[in-house]
Amino acid sequence: MHSVYMTSDHEEFRRQVRRFMENEVAPHAEAWEEAGAIPREIFKQMGQLGFLGITHPEEYGGSEGDIFFAMVFLEELARSRMGGFSAAVSVQQFMATAHIHQQGSEELKQNYLAPSISGDKVGALAITEPDTGSDVASIRTKAVREGDNWVINGAKTFITNGADGNFFTLACKTNPEGGAGSISLIVVDRDAPGVSVAQRLKKMGWHSGDTAELAFEDVVVPHSNLVGQENMGFYYIMEAFALERLCGAAMGVGSAQLCVEETLSYMQERTAFGRPLTRFQVLAHRLADMATDIEAGRQLTYHAAWLMQEGRPCVSECSMAKLYGSELAKRVSDVCLQAFGGFGFMEEYPMARFYRDARAGTIVAGTSEIMREIISRLMTEGGQPVPPKQREAAPEPKGGGAVEAIKALPERFQAEAVPGWSAVFHLELEDAQPAQWTLSIGEGQCSLNEGLTGEADCLVQMDAATFAEIDSGATDPQAAFMAGKVKVSDLAQMLNYLKAFAPGS
Repeated sequence: MHSVYMTSDHEEFRRQVRRFMENEVAPHAEAWEEAGAIPREIFKQMGQLGFLGITHPEEYGGSEGDIFFAMVFLEELARSRMGGFSAAVSVQQFMATAHIHQQGSEELKQNYLAPSISGDKVGALAITEPDTGSDVASIRTKAVREGDNWVINGAKTFITNGADGNFFTLACKTNPEGGAGSISLIVVDRDAPGVSVAQRLKKMGWHSGDTAELAFEDVVVPHSNLVGQENMGFYYIMEAFALERLCGAAMGVGSAQLCVEETLSYMQERTAFGRPLTRFQVLAHRLADMATDIEAGRQLTYHAAWLMQEGRPCVSECSMAKLYGSELAKRVSDVCLQAFGGFGFMEEYPMARFYRDARAGTIVAGTSEIMREIISRLMTEGGQPVPPKQREAAPEPKGGGAVEAIKALPERFQAEAVPGWSAVFHLELEDAQPAQWTLSIGEGQCSLNEGLTGEADCLVQMDAATFAEIDSGATDPQAAFMAGKVKVSDLAQMLNYLKAFAPGS
């Protein structure tokens, strides 16, 4: 179906990916599922074809394509006919390397991002622990600084590519006394002394992709393997979750689409009472319902992708798309298996695997329950952007409005809360008059000027209503940040800002 989001280049890329999946990957599905492993050569092949660096910079071997090339690729991964393969490849490209691309040093990019794009290395994102899933702030794996190294101890579980990968982008506590503000991301080589695979986990589905429980015992890692800034890992993870969930949505839509196509083909060939199954209205109408639901899921996913590409708030929409897409794939696989009758229950037919593999989608990258919690919290606490007409009619937020709140900042500065801190902030508030401000902190003093002057240590962007709501306490700043309503160029500086200013009245 033609899409306003797709160009002829996107559609040609879709044809290329589909040919590769159907000709080079799908024929090996049975063997790779039985082996429980994906040959490394296939990653190399995909790297040579440009399939592993779709949105990454050209200087590291990537294609610098837009988000819709990624959506096409993720949908077409389903043509491999292996959920485990789809998971392994999506983690490699969009999760394990995402933080290295966004926050990593040049050294990390050369050592890990570039070889991941070429397919010479396979990565894993290691966050989940045996007793900690979606509550990232509660992880226990710790990294202690000793000279020029980190010494890491802890455990991780449910890690895709954990057993056969080359490196982990590892979330760990670098300040054991803290919560969310004490987590860092550190790249750890799989073959580093002290790293071990506690066990390869046996799963109901996703058999071709390896999933592991990992142990880290006095693992020594160079300090230079720190991704971005120390103690900023939680915020990096929160930023990247939207993309991870968008990936889950696109893969769910692609999987559901393939299920329906396989089922339609079977129903056209299979006869009962002298006519093909497609002539039975109850079955044909189920196909119609599923096709409609898939198209709705696809458009929701594309809309969320467009918001992300445009730099607009999209956390809620990505969570909705992931919730809908993963539940859709599960529901469609169930209905399609039923259409196959007894054959659907047989391993020699694809529906048995499709059914098992779809079940994982509602768990990974945040369960459906977590998606609902995020969406509901953003609705009730973080809020949704108020449509312009409603915003004009809305009463002034508590605190006197954004401009009044900004003008009051110097009086509310608490130098003792951030001793020795100096920074220059550029504030850009959409809908405010004036909209641009420069806030300067240094030597225990704070000054404010209209316009943007000098070089900023941190650029902060949001609309005026959001600033006023945060300033008055009506909106939690973390919820607003997670909702994408606040853009910050330096999260560490912004954390100091939140400490430095007393709440508005």
